[in-house]
Amino acid sequence: MKSTKHLPLVFYSAILLSIGGCKPYSAAAQITDVKTTSVEEQLYRPNFHYSPKKGWMNDPNGMFFANGNYHLFYQYYPDGNKWGPMHWGHAISKDLIKWDEQPIAIYPDKDKYIFSGSAVVDVNNTSGLGTGKTAPIVAIYTLHDMTKEKENKIDVEQQDIAYSNDNGFTWQKFEEGNPVVKNPGIRDFRDPKVTWDETHKQWIMVLAAQDRAQFYKSINLKNWEYASDFGKDIGAHGGVWECPDFFQMKVEGTNETKWVLIQSLNPGGANGGSGTQYFIGDFDGTTFTLDTNFAQRVTTEKAVWLDYGKDNYAGVTWNNIPSSDGRKLFIGWMSNWDYAQQVPTTGWRSSMTVPREIQLIKKDSDYSLISNPVLELEKYYSKTQKEKKLIGKEKLEIVSSGKVDLTKAVISFRLENLKNAVYNFTLSNAKGESVTFGINNSENFLFLDRSKSGKIDFSEKFASTISKALLNKNQKTADLKIVLDKTSIEIFYNNGEKVMTELFFPTQPFTSFSASSNEGIEINNLIINQLKTN
Repeated sequence: MKSTKHLPLVFYSAILLSIGGCKPYSAAAQITDVKTTSVEEQLYRPNFHYSPKKGWMNDPNGMFFANGNYHLFYQYYPDGNKWGPMHWGHAISKDLIKWDEQPIAIYPDKDKYIFSGSAVVDVNNTSGLGTGKTAPIVAIYTLHDMTKEKENKIDVEQQDIAYSNDNGFTWQKFEEGNPVVKNPGIRDFRDPKVTWDETHKQWIMVLAAQDRAQFYKSINLKNWEYASDFGKDIGAHGGVWECPDFFQMKVEGTNETKWVLIQSLNPGGANGGSGTQYFIGDFDGTTFTLDTNFAQRVTTEKAVWLDYGKDNYAGVTWNNIPSSDGRKLFIGWMSNWDYAQQVPTTGWRSSMTVPREIQLIKKDSDYSLISNPVLELEKYYSKTQKEKKLIGKEKLEIVSSGKVDLTKAVISFRLENLKNAVYNFTLSNAKGESVTFGINNSENFLFLDRSKSGKIDFSEKFASTISKALLNKNQKTADLKIVLDKTSIEIFYNNGEKVMTELFFPTQPFTSFSASSNEGIEINNLIINQLKTN
């Protein structure tokens, strides 16, 4: 959740709301109603990434699975296209791809905003908030007091809970004991993520406290005990830490388990503005300790990033995924605080990344996360084109104009016989607008350049630099999967070992896809999957 201390005061008094019965009692917003133009919808409304019908959206919140539905909540302001009084918006899906927007789940109190947080399915009713046969859902969120904010007080944030007894469709604030975690005298104290620690039979809460993560534990979700903190002077610290996640995972192909801390920060990201780093280690029920090899990696690299693009922030994972599924499922906010409030849409702003499966792998005694699009995306493949081998001396036309709808496609291929050269891949349209990405195998990095992508003048930070991710030296082959959806590209390199997510806003759709290298280029196993989204 972005700190309000960096935002204009106009939003502080924009609207007065109450949560009484989760309904607003007043809507005195001094904001002009915005209408989405048909051109804007046609050009920029994503085909298969979630975006609200109207208004402003940022961090994903409170995600859980229950009764056949994946629930996605998010920071939401329905009455404007910039950050404002924060609500919890709500959408559900049966398959993580097609989303149905629901009524607003939780409204702000008068001058008290509902910031980021999480939700858990309290299967054993440890909270005592269940009233029937359905397990209660307990949401834990930051209540941000705007009155204290305007008075320049320190204790503006506390952790409150609300609960649902109908699988997350209607909510009631917990009146008897909020806050469940009082502010300890910290200015930035927010974004609680709660998970069940099966090993130690307790609930664990991790939250962001300025320059570190703090851990709390509980047996009933209502009474919390401070456990420890982690992160001072470890990893990236270019901005305030926000939106953590903390969970245990098995190492792929083994019975070994490790704990993973995902930690966003703004600014200070890998390529500017918002970004999300991660840490891998062990947890004894009280204290999180970095794995020795991973600690050395953090020291060497300064930070290990979940995504090296500029537009994947505040991402967290779903709770209560059935053990029969077993995946760790993740989604992020597909934007960046450097320019999120200036992007060229007016009726709505922001979308989420494609949901991803996160896996923990081990290579040469070191641990890493890999992430890839969820398999459910494949259910929407409507037609597939394949080429076993393509070879070009300098340039290859992979998709010529109009042959494939590049506003909704998944493209995968393997680069073979890489030399000490630069390999460019370019999406373009008839107006000469383009997005270029590729591999610089001379200087060993993956890159993404949107400086010619169309509308870029809405922010000087949007396209002023080329995003890069360091790669191992002497690459001979490279596997790439590219997910395209109107205004976004998500690049998954070598089975998700490196990922880049970025936005772009062309004035007409990209219709061509080409590759080039002055040392020649060889592509094997090209697969282009067209998506059916209607």
